[in-house]
Parts: sequence; structure tokens; C-alpha cells
Amino acid sequence: MRRGKSAGGNLMPPQETISKLEKTASSGNFYEAQQMYKSVAARYGAAQRYSESLDILQSGASIQLKNGQIICGAELAVLLVETLVKGKFPVNEETLDRIRKIYKDFPQISVPQDLGDDDDMERLSEALVSAKARVESCSSFLKAALKWSAENGMHKRGSPELHSMLAEYIFSQSPELDMAKVSLHFIRGNNPEKFASALVNFMGKCYPGEDDLAIARAVLMYLSQGSLRDANKLMDELRKQLQYRQLDFLHSDLMQFIVYLLQTLERDALPLFRILREKYKSSIDRESSFDELLDEIGERFYGVRRMGGLQGMFGDIFKMMGGEAMR
Repeated sequence: MRRGKSAGGNLMPPQETISKLEKTASSGNFYEAQQMYKSVAARYGAAQRYSESLDILQSGASIQLKNGQIICGAELAVLLVETLVKGKFPVNEETLDRIRKIYKDFPQISVPQDLGDDDDMERLSEALVSAKARVESCSSFLKAALKWSAENGMHKRGSPELHSMLAEYIFSQSPELDMAKVSLHFIRGNNPEKFASALVNFMGKCYPGEDDLAIARAVLMYLSQGSLRDANKLMDELRKQLQYRQLDFLHSDLMQFIVYLLQTLERDALPLFRILREKYKSSIDRESSFDELLDEIGERFYGVRRMGGLQGMFGDIFKMMGGEAMR
């Protein structure tokens, strides 16, 4: 890791600084501590002692988050990412571990259930506001980290591990769940097993008719980036988890289409691919993005040139969300 130049010799040793700031925060003076963390980290950064600045910001973010100061903690976490950029730190185990540790300190709190009277409804309203703030704060941190990892790592869309973190946090904490956005990050992530678990949980709380759409979308998104292995892995894991919970796998025309599609893509069978699209057109038309995803799949697996000329990976659904996901 880059240590920076030795300028700024009048600065206190970083561990002494961290201990002093932690005492201020632990005494409940969170705002005062926040300003001190920002000021001191900036001074280390100005001296190009970036590693020490990272230590201070990581400590500050963690202690604020552990004390429920979500916005303050997220602000310091974003400053840590900005320091990674300024110091030109590469994406490696050491730098990713800083991101992991801060991510684990973001609270995960269940929204109250089975509420009835006015006091309970007020508690629910407060819990929903808090949940939204947590998701926005954690998302701002991880999206900044994704941008850094895309510019300084080997994955042009950002670290798969960071995408998985963001998907998990949005899914578990968002009071207004957008399964398409969650799926986008899981697809760009590295954990089909956790994606399957999220889909199974979603099946238990979504509106009727949304469950098979969510699964079909996930499979088609994997296939549209050429990942037949992960698409099959997702389906296998879904079956295992549903069987473990003693639940039946979904039976619908759309699910039948997905099963046949996966089998078709295992071999050179362009005519059958076209027949399937025609036979199950009414099911495919249930979501507008499916046709574009299937065009992408046809091009990737069979070299079929698309008529529309849209070259953006994953079609309209990713085109709409891709910019927002990296902000």
C-alpha cells in the first residue's frame, strides 16, 4: 500500500490521534468528533500521508456507525473512498478489507411487524424513515467504492464483491424494495447462492405474479452477459432452497420457458431458440425488458445481429439503472 511522503512531520502519530478522537466520540460528542475526524484526516491527506488518513477515517466511520450515527459514519466512509482515489490505491485485499469492515458496521435493523394502534403506527413510520436513511447512506458509500474499484481494479463495472454487498444491503434494509435494482447488483456480483436466497425470500412477500417475473429477470440478465453457468447455478440453488423450506418450485408458462431456454442454450439450436420465443411470446411480453434481453442472448449465443442496434449490455433495464448504480 502507498504510504505517502514523509511531509507533515508536526502531525501526531496516527494511533495517538485515533485514541483521542475515539474518546471524544465515545463520550457522546458525535458532532464534535465528526468535525475533528474530517479536519485531522484532511491534514494527513494534505501531507500526502494517505495511509494514516485512511486509518483515521476508517476508525471514525466505524465508531460513528456503531453508535447509530449513520449519516456521520457514511460521510467519513465516503471520505475514505475519496482518499483511496487521491492516494491512487489499487484494489487489493488490504484496501477491500477496509471497505468490508466499514460495511459490516452499518446497522441491519428489521422493520417492526404486526403493528396496530396509533403509537405502533408512529413507530413504524419512524422505522421506515430510518431504514430509508440507512439504505441511502450505505448506498452512497458503496457506490463511491464501486466507482473507485472500476477505475483502479480489473473489473470495468466495479468489484463483484462490492456489488454483492450493495445488493444484500438494499434487499435486507430497503422499505421500498426495487427487485430490478437488487438484481442488477447481484448479477454484477459474485454470489449466485445469496442471490437465490434473496429471490426465495422475495417470493414470500411479493405481490402475486411478481415471483416468476423476478426469477425470469434474474436468469435472463445472467444469460444476457453470456453467463450460462451462473444462470444454471441460480436455478439449481433456487430449487435446493425451496426444497429445504418444503416449498414447491414455481409453475407458470414463464418458468417453463426459462427451463426450456436453459436447455436450448446448452447446444447449437438457433431454430429452437426462435420457436421458444414465438411460442411463449405472451409470457415474455409480461415485462418490456425481456425482449431486449433475449435479443442480447441471441447475439451472444448464436451470433444473431439485433435489428434495433442498441449495444448497451443488459438492454433497457440496465441502460436505465446503470448510471444511477455508479453514482
